[in-house]
Amino acid sequence: MRTLLLLLFLALPIGAVAGEQTVTLSVPTMSCAVCPITVNKALMQVDGVVEAITNYETKTALVIYDDEIADVELLTEATTNAGYPSTIVTPDV
Repeated sequence: MRTLLLLLFLALPIGAVAGEQTVTLSVPTMSCAVCPITVNKALMQVDGVVEAITNYETKTALVIYDDEIADVELLTEATTNAGYPSTIVTPDV
C-alpha cells in the first residue's frame, strides 16, 4: 500500500502540488554585467520565489514563484527597491 501511495504521489506533476507561476519582467535599466546579479539577488529574497533567471542582453528576468505566497507586485517592488524598476513583459499574441 505504501508503495502504491508513493507511486501516485510521484506521478503528480509538481505544478499540481504548488501554485507556481512564471512571469517575465522587463528591467531596462540593467546597464552593466553586475546589474543582473543585483536584480537576481533582490528577486530571490522575495518569499515564494522559486527561481529567478536574469539576462543582461535582453534586459529581462524570468521569475518562477508560488502565487500563494508572492505576486507580481512584490516582484516589481523588489527590483525597484534594488534600484532597477521593472514591468511585466506582455507576450506577443
